[in-house]
Amino acid sequence: MFTSISQFTGVWKQEMEATSRVFDQLTDASLSQPQSPDLRSLGRVAWHITTTIPEMGTQFGMAIPEPNPHAPVPASAAAIKSSYKKAAAAVLEHVSTWSDADLQKEDNMYGQTWKRGASLMALMVHQVHHRGQMTVLMRLAGLPVTGVYGPAKEEWAKMGMKPPEI
Repeated sequence: MFTSISQFTGVWKQEMEATSRVFDQLTDASLSQPQSPDLRSLGRVAWHITTTIPEMGTQFGMAIPEPNPHAPVPASAAAIKSSYKKAAAAVLEHVSTWSDADLQKEDNMYGQTWKRGASLMALMVHQVHHRGQMTVLMRLAGLPVTGVYGPAKEEWAKMGMKPPEI
């Protein structure tokens, strides 16, 4: 749970940048490329990350109007990335008006009572979880994968190092 606004904004900015780098690798064709009939498409996962920001945020005091959580997945990777960046930036705008004490306020979240600091943590971890799913789907789709918390397989050579054994 986050207990200070500065703590949250620092981590959120890093995660926004990481998610944007992953979204940069998406192509329009890759969004609907099926990997398995029982898995979400890459576009659906990226859009889910994006639309969860306003859906979840409105439950704990953020009026983020776009994108509509029920809107269909765009056919354009650029449209998804643009919507993501706007929604993620809106989180920072809203939180910048809060005090550290506001993180202790409680809201009804999915039938439970959560402190806002916990809700912000859940929003962030949700994004991280699905971003990890995206990197697997991206590999299956033949897209380059960007390292997030360390170099991706393809990035080791650029660093003049041998990639770890598979």
